[in-house]
Amino acid sequence: MQVFYGIESLSAEWVGSVVCAGTFDGVHLGHREVIGRAVALAHSQGLPCVLVTFDRNPAAILAPAKLRPSIASTSANLGRIAEIGVDVAVVLHFDQELANTTAEQFSDHYLSEKLQARYVVVGHDFTFGKDRRGTPQWLQSRLKTEIIAPFLIKGQRVGSSHIRELIEEGDIKYANELLGWDFEIEGIVVSGQKLGRTIGFPTLNLARSFNQVTPADGVYEGVCAHRHGVHAAAVSIGIRPTVDELRTIEAYLIDYAGPELYGESVSLRLSRRIRGPEKFDSVEELKIRIASDVAQISRVK
Repeated sequence: MQVFYGIESLSAEWVGSVVCAGTFDGVHLGHREVIGRAVALAHSQGLPCVLVTFDRNPAAILAPAKLRPSIASTSANLGRIAEIGVDVAVVLHFDQELANTTAEQFSDHYLSEKLQARYVVVGHDFTFGKDRRGTPQWLQSRLKTEIIAPFLIKGQRVGSSHIRELIEEGDIKYANELLGWDFEIEGIVVSGQKLGRTIGFPTLNLARSFNQVTPADGVYEGVCAHRHGVHAAAVSIGIRPTVDELRTIEAYLIDYAGPELYGESVSLRLSRRIRGPEKFDSVEELKIRIASDVAQISRVK
């Protein structure tokens, strides 16, 4: 998949395309319905599938007080979009200038002129242009547009807001069902107080680079992917009441005896919450509890 940041430098050599547009935070099952339909339509028409998205949630400019943390980074979203079969992704810088672009200007300049859109595929709730005047129905009056109905699971619409709530509540297992992938925390390994190694459970401390939704405090089963491989992990999120009251994201890598990972990028993919936060009367009790947590976690085969 080719990726373009901005649209003015793009000079499409194709004549006609199928354009899919949206924010697509998390690229969940509902998003995959929209994107997958655009890819299928493009293939049936012998046209490239071009996806348009943004480098941030438009709420960062339109309603910053209501801005919620992201489910995934732009790069992670693009990786999952590529897996669906999109040919070209255009990432627009969402700023005040783009927010002031009218629906007519967006349709004429971005979709028709720059992207050569012959068909457009959007979700039922997609809006664009100043004051959100560009609705799917409005777009149908200007371009051949297919509107994808809400994607339902157990009678409930799959949406990014609901998934964020599930993650914040610690219901990672159900959130993963709606995402279609295991929720992932990306970060850089930073130096901590190295208390874990004194009780036989050395941990990685993660620092994140963007405003990502944080799961409820507790201990989670997951895996850690890093440049030396993939290992099962017990992931602790939240305050450490038994030790020092600091809020951290820590991971104990099971069966890992490789080199230190300080300064390296890793990802933690969470599968389920084992338990909520607990305070112990002693470090020895904490050690016993961690051993019990680790025993519940499936090893990577």
